[in-house]
Amino acid sequence: MTRSKGTPKPAKRRSNPLDAAGITYVDYKDTDLLRKFISDRGKIRSRRVTHLTAQQQRQVAAAIKNAREMALLPYSGK
Repeated sequence: MTRSKGTPKPAKRRSNPLDAAGITYVDYKDTDLLRKFISDRGKIRSRRVTHLTAQQQRQVAAAIKNAREMALLPYSGK
């Protein structure tokens, strides 16, 4: 079957990065993992970008904030 000109291409589902790695608990001391969820400007990336569930996004955000407070991650991008 071919698509007609007006129909959009079906979107590919991206896998959840935490589920793919088998991570069930997000630890604030795991800075290598947390850096994947921070933009180059130092902002926490959104769920739409990271493809996390709502619960995982809350855990990642809390872990990033704890790591920043403990000076393991910078508040700004540089």
